[in-house]
Amino acid sequence: MPLVERRIGILFAVFLLCLSAAGLRIVYLGLIKGSGLSNYATAQQVSMTKLPAQRGTITDRKGVPLASSVPADDVSATPYLITDPVATANRLAPILKVPADKLVTELARRDTGFVYLARRVPAGAADRIKALNINGIDFAPGALRTYPRGALAAQVLGVVGVDGNGLFGLEYAHDKALRGRDGEQRRVLDGGRQAIETRDTTKAIAGGSMALTLDAEIQQRTEDVLAGVAAEYSPKGATAIVTNPKTGAVLAMANWPKVDANKPGSAPAAAVQNRALGMTYEPGSTFKAFTVAAALEDKKVEPTTSFNLAPTIQVADRVIGESHERGWETLDTAAILAQSSNVGAITIGQRLGAKRFSQWVDRFGFGHKTGVDLPGEERGLITPLEKYSGSSMGNMPIGQGQLVTPVQMMAAYGAIANGGVLNTPHVVDGVNGKKAPSAAGKRILSTATAASVREMLTGVFQPGGTASEVSIPGYELAGKTGTANKIDPTTGKYSDSQYVASFVGMAPAKNPQLLISVIVDEPQGDIYGGSVAAPAFGKIAAFSLPYLRIAPK
Repeated sequence: MPLVERRIGILFAVFLLCLSAAGLRIVYLGLIKGSGLSNYATAQQVSMTKLPAQRGTITDRKGVPLASSVPADDVSATPYLITDPVATANRLAPILKVPADKLVTELARRDTGFVYLARRVPAGAADRIKALNINGIDFAPGALRTYPRGALAAQVLGVVGVDGNGLFGLEYAHDKALRGRDGEQRRVLDGGRQAIETRDTTKAIAGGSMALTLDAEIQQRTEDVLAGVAAEYSPKGATAIVTNPKTGAVLAMANWPKVDANKPGSAPAAAVQNRALGMTYEPGSTFKAFTVAAALEDKKVEPTTSFNLAPTIQVADRVIGESHERGWETLDTAAILAQSSNVGAITIGQRLGAKRFSQWVDRFGFGHKTGVDLPGEERGLITPLEKYSGSSMGNMPIGQGQLVTPVQMMAAYGAIANGGVLNTPHVVDGVNGKKAPSAAGKRILSTATAASVREMLTGVFQPGGTASEVSIPGYELAGKTGTANKIDPTTGKYSDSQYVASFVGMAPAKNPQLLISVIVDEPQGDIYGGSVAAPAFGKIAAFSLPYLRIAPK
């Protein structure tokens, strides 16, 4: 009996010992290791990750890449899995190019289980981080939008945000076509946030590739010329447009100040604006071509109609003179246009009459958007006939008292250049090899009137013309200068120091295949379209004509 009792006592003691050990283990796991195990259990989960679609490439008319996408990863961290935030930050900072102290702040957080360390990290850098094999660092696939030519056509192309959305320009206007459709990936993660199972549940569909009418080399030359204008005249801004007037295809659309599309935040906010569409200004004397064209079409004048012009002309309460003082002078219609006579243009406008003038302004497209396939187009500001004052027909025939945009001027001058048809300017040639639909042009002038105006505009480059110093050997040019006072917003009156200098020209004059405009906002040191903007036209045309193999005529 004593032996049996002793054995029962030993077994009971062993049982108590095991029970105590189990209790201690429960306390250890529950109180000491509980939070860590809970975290690991929580971390062992299914993660649904977006698979960004490959964004479509944007190319110029010859296939030169202007915007493309390359593989990149979003790098994130699970802070509670980072055992040494300082050491980890020091290892990642040189690769991510992020200050180590900023990374430490994120890695040391305990209020969240997820923090982004960097977005859109290029594949090479992401691979270097993966090779470090740091527990708690995670990667999500994505793409980095790059612009191989940097600032080239940046305001036209636009940029893409970190979430893959187009922010402005073509990237914004055609975001749906370019971005494609994102897929989805299912990942099962272990406690260290490492994927133990990965499966694509929805395949990503790549975005469409987009071909533009822009020509990278003409665009580059145009931007270089604008940079030269800016260096010489320190303007507030400048824009230039180059088109094929027969089709409305835009070969270049340049703006200054420039902005690097790869680093849009490094430029002033105003540099992002596409001035070709968003700038509104009084066109000044460049508008006189439309006054003359309307009067010719309505049979109010002929190119040879002669006018005996006083030094000034009074319209209601306004006395208007020339940009340079002169005495009485006899000029025909062609000379009025070539010499940019204010008195002569107003006289022709009066023959046309206020009602017909207003109708012609509308017919040329002013006060309406052109419909160009880019966002941010303004419609300008045109005074309706019922709001004309007594002096309106002294202002408007010479391009004062109404606001236009550069792209409107190009569309209207395109009708003079191509024989009378108002076309819609466009920059998108096609998507995924399919030609973009184009709007039918609208005839607004007879071919004879358009040809007469072009012939008269050649006089601008001849002796006595306002751009007589500009020439290109072998080519006959036609165009018009403009110098317009800006309204001083503090006084509401025309400024004595702020001007817009502009020029619109075409070549070859008899059959134009190239149309170019240059608008310089508030140039310093010189204000005249003939000396500030016309030479820029000459430089752009001198490059573009032989480059496009347009024969001298």
